[in-house]
Amino acid sequence: MDIKTASALRRLRLVSGPEAISFLLLLVCSVLKRTTDFNAVPVMGAIHGFLFVLYVLFWADAWNRAKWSLGTAAFYFLMSVLPTGGFFADRRLKREAEDAVIASRARGEGVVNA
Repeated sequence: MDIKTASALRRLRLVSGPEAISFLLLLVCSVLKRTTDFNAVPVMGAIHGFLFVLYVLFWADAWNRAKWSLGTAAFYFLMSVLPTGGFFADRRLKREAEDAVIASRARGEGVVNA
């Protein structure tokens, strides 16, 4: 894995957690808006919208650089629209990055020809 691909995956990981948290907070704010006089939906909506746009931009960059299959790309996009999906995306991206580092080291040591 080259440095640009690793950077793209890292950016996607860095935004997936905050995007998931903002989605959950937006849901809480929506409930509070309808049950109390507290209305933070405009603020949380803007924050979540910004983080969602960042996630989609970083997702597209990672898809392009990592050469994901359509199924893998669809999985990571689906994780952006589920309330806790960003946490699962982060965990899976971390595992993929660790596997890529292990494979890269093995190639460097001549253990495998992949």
